[in-house]
Amino acid sequence: MPDAARPPRHVLILGGTTEARRLAATLAPEPAGAPEHAPAPEPALRVTTSLAGRVAAPRLPAGEVRIGGFGGPEGLARWLREHAVDALIDATHPFAGTISFSAARAAATAHVPLLALRRPGWVPGPGDAWHQVTSLDEAAAALPALGTRVFLTTGRMGLSHFAHLTDLWFLVRSVDAPEPPHPPRMEVLLDRGPFTVEGERALLRAHRIDVLVTKDSGAAATAAKLTAAREAGVPVVVVRRPPVPDGVPVVEDPEAAAEWLRGLFSAADSH
Repeated sequence: MPDAARPPRHVLILGGTTEARRLAATLAPEPAGAPEHAPAPEPALRVTTSLAGRVAAPRLPAGEVRIGGFGGPEGLARWLREHAVDALIDATHPFAGTISFSAARAAATAHVPLLALRRPGWVPGPGDAWHQVTSLDEAAAALPALGTRVFLTTGRMGLSHFAHLTDLWFLVRSVDAPEPPHPPRMEVLLDRGPFTVEGERALLRAHRIDVLVTKDSGAAATAAKLTAAREAGVPVVVVRRPPVPDGVPVVEDPEAAAEWLRGLFSAADSH
């Protein structure tokens, strides 16, 4: 049984991903009015999820939510101390590299245990024509040799890297509308996954797509485009994800993150 005199353990999740929402739902206290026989929540936990605020209407997770930046690693370290955070979980998008390195520095400064939750990356299979690159600039440089009608699924924030490709036509899919600079010949499709293979097949045909650009974000919700591209013989430019900061332990699913927390707090309670 948890110690009634001790305040709940405070877990801060750097979120914005499906995995972060699943973890918050697993850890967050049971809401008032829940059915009498509902599954018991993780005991004595206070869960706060931080969202960057880049999406206009984010899907809010269970537990407490804060929106906006911290002001760099120093600001995050200060927040960790001021809010008595006992554990920090970086469950941001695999390409949110800046916040991940800020989290590593802040956790070290504030002496708070840190875990990275990263979904597994995609792996090419038979029939895939992948061209793997390390940046959006490399992706842009590869495009002219591969096709002229581009399905760009790297998000709205990096379109400036493709703005100089005036001879190519782009179908850009994102959750929110992009802002300049962006390619001059462009059609925007506002949509949010999960997507189906049937839908992606139809999209490739309707827009006569001959090359796909994506980040290796992993997850099944957006993997259907890879299947559709394989079937259509469409080459795929895949931007590799940046590494997790050195020394930060990594798990691949929310269940493993919850188990890490249980082990962390059990060890603390035994001392």
